[in-house]
Amino acid sequence: MDGRSDAGRELRVGLIGYGLAGSAFHAPLIATTPGLRLAAVVTSDPDRAGQARTRYPGVEVVESAERLWERADELDLVVVASPNRTHVPLALAALDAGLAVVVDKPLAATAADARRLVDEARARGLLLSVFQNRRWDGDFLTLRRLLAEGALGDVHRFESRFERWRPAPKQGWRERGDPAEAGGVLYDLGSHLVDQALVLFGPVTHVYAELDRRRPGVEVDDDAFVALTHASGVRSHLWMSSISADDNGRMRVLGSRAAYVKSGLDVQEAVLRGGGQPGAADWGEEPRERWGRLGAGDDWTRVPTEPGAYPAYYAAIAAALRDGTPPPVDPADAIAALEIIEAARRSASERAVIPIA
Repeated sequence: MDGRSDAGRELRVGLIGYGLAGSAFHAPLIATTPGLRLAAVVTSDPDRAGQARTRYPGVEVVESAERLWERADELDLVVVASPNRTHVPLALAALDAGLAVVVDKPLAATAADARRLVDEARARGLLLSVFQNRRWDGDFLTLRRLLAEGALGDVHRFESRFERWRPAPKQGWRERGDPAEAGGVLYDLGSHLVDQALVLFGPVTHVYAELDRRRPGVEVDDDAFVALTHASGVRSHLWMSSISADDNGRMRVLGSRAAYVKSGLDVQEAVLRGGGQPGAADWGEEPRERWGRLGAGDDWTRVPTEPGAYPAYYAAIAAALRDGTPPPVDPADAIAALEIIEAARRSASERAVIPIA
């Protein structure tokens, strides 16, 4: 990339943001990836600063991103894990400082802003990638394996859900109605679901969506359904919600030969949120009782869930920086997903099916 990374030297990473995304996902994954070193954390919150110093001795904690730009020659990569409204300006500033960038999903609030970032990174010859960790969920990896094996035959419907039970709204930026915040479940959970559908079944030709505000006083969507028609002929039906009293359903994939049905979320998030770090021999492994089922009619069998592999993302980032290999998530994929999210918002507003050019 920019040639500042000598072979054999640890790549130094600056992490902007130490809320949930930064502390539970990015920091532990970076810190346990061979060849990467968590060198700096940006947070203005004294409690979070103390937590970062305690958990990662030797890390430098600074109050603003400007401190990173002043010392850009001491870093190789910046990770933007701050609120959505800051993704674009911080990523642009990092690129302007000559640094490779990873941005937490969603890359931007609009497809136009995402294109602006991609164009800037390309013009500067710098790595830009998006943290779409759900591509390394165990159920998603299992489904990809089954599709590659032809176990389902020709898929005609993909049903996928990320649903939670949070009847009392949290008072944070994700609940604010300002479009610049990119709040609501469509941006939050939908960014994952749409990305997975695109990876599995390719480009989309039409979008239909229903977006609702179910909880009293909320400013953003907290319950949503999105239907995608893929050019391949597959239809993806995606649900995302903060008010689902039954959040056990996860995935149902219907094919000409068989179906794959899965309940429960990937185990990695709970471990990370509980303070665990990657590295254990059984990382990402799901207990047998949570395995999905493959079959049709009265003939069903349990299918072992592939181990979840979030660490693979940053391992691939390290390889991309050292060897010039492609990033694990192409930012162009984020543009395509944002185009669908924008079409979904328009569909819900107009109560119409929206074609994707």
